[in-house]
Amino acid sequence: METPAKLRKKSFTIVEQACHQVRGFRNLYEELDDKVRLSGQSSSTLSNYARKLAQLSLQFGKLPQHISEKELNKYLASLARQSKTPSLSDFKFAVYGLRYCYRLLGMNDKVVHLPKIKHDSKLPVVLNQAECKALFNAPELLKHRILLSLMYSAGLRAREASRLKISDIDSGRMMIHIRQSKYNKDRYVPLSPLILKGLRKYFYACRPVEYLFNGNEPGTPLSVRGMQWALREAVKKCKLQKGITLHTLRHSYATHLLEYGMDIVTIKELLGHERIETTLVYLHVAKPNHSNLFSPFDRLYQKS
Repeated sequence: METPAKLRKKSFTIVEQACHQVRGFRNLYEELDDKVRLSGQSSSTLSNYARKLAQLSLQFGKLPQHISEKELNKYLASLARQSKTPSLSDFKFAVYGLRYCYRLLGMNDKVVHLPKIKHDSKLPVVLNQAECKALFNAPELLKHRILLSLMYSAGLRAREASRLKISDIDSGRMMIHIRQSKYNKDRYVPLSPLILKGLRKYFYACRPVEYLFNGNEPGTPLSVRGMQWALREAVKKCKLQKGITLHTLRHSYATHLLEYGMDIVTIKELLGHERIETTLVYLHVAKPNHSNLFSPFDRLYQKS
């Protein structure tokens, strides 16, 4: 499995090629780097935008601002055709990267001509209680059982779980400290007593160093790719048919809290959402009252 350092090096190879082969790209990249860092956005944002701009510049042998609208439309159309879901593909990052580039250069007139991204309106996949239990019991390794259980118990994003350090588990206050996550915000979430019991068993068995879940080398975090592998193996073992990702655990956490009666504003804060609209989607998934659910069809034939 590749380390995060190797993945970062590989992801920036095409950027280095563009810096050497396309005149002016290095200056553009440095401006983009400064802008992303000053705005407080994540390094993954810079990586995604820079790779797409580098691919585009290498394709045409010139900077994005010098590519004609006709050339650009043809290029974006080819990206859209390569994927069944363009909103989740290279197409999306190419458009977002170009928008960011044009705004950076003060070329707002070009921004309006770029195609709109169609956002997916599907409701999130959510596991029921039986599916959660089956999934958490499936992994052979204690490390993976604790990892998946912890992610659900605290509603963690994949990168939050990857970067979680031993010192972030506060058993005295029964809280977990999530540091500098999305939007560069810290937050606290409750630590489950059952999870703490499992964490202690895991800690004495595996002896992690610095990070709660170590990668191939002690003192390095388990990669998101490694976490995805653990989840895929667990899903195969318990034969779940839903389209389950690591984020499904977070969706299930939020939905179950709502079903158990927690208010939507508190859930928003626990999830670390910037906008309440993002959290409101769970209102469409949650069952509002377990004890009073029925179909009106049954009432049609109910004996009076």
